Amino acid sequence: MKAVIQRVSHAGVSVDGEVKGAVGRGMLILLGIHGDDTERDAEKLAAKVSSLRIFTDENDKMNLSLADVGGGVLVISNFTLYGDCSHGRRPSFVKAARPEKAEPLYEYFCERMKHEGVAEVRKGIFGADMKVELLNDGPVTLVVDTEELAN
Repeated sequence: MKAVIQRVSHAGVSVDGEVKGAVGRGMLILLGIHGDDTERDAEKLAAKVSSLRIFTDENDKMNLSLADVGGGVLVISNFTLYGDCSHGRRPSFVKAARPEKAEPLYEYFCERMKHEGVAEVRKGIFGADMKVELLNDGPVTLVVDTEELAN
């Protein structure tokens, strides 16, 4: 499982011109699910992301977590994070989980974020053509991959 995390002042997602989810200060999480991912990957990723200290304290140091700042998250499913661009000009997405596996894991990850103490968890619409808007704060952008996390 892979997440691109952006610290945001605000973020929102629309489908067919209708806002489906929005947050103020917090994180926009683009979530990619690999074909081999399990609920354990979602648990590890949610625990890591929810506790990242990427918000600034009174000394302008990145020392505060989502809980510390009362921030929310907007989680957007994004199978293209597992796009392989190593051959040709058209990315291959064979490593991305099929929708019937990915959607339950996406939903489980969102529930795990709540379990980890994130009060406001908003979502896009799985599989929809979404328009995502955000104001990146910093900018601060991180990539967290469960393959790289210690057990």
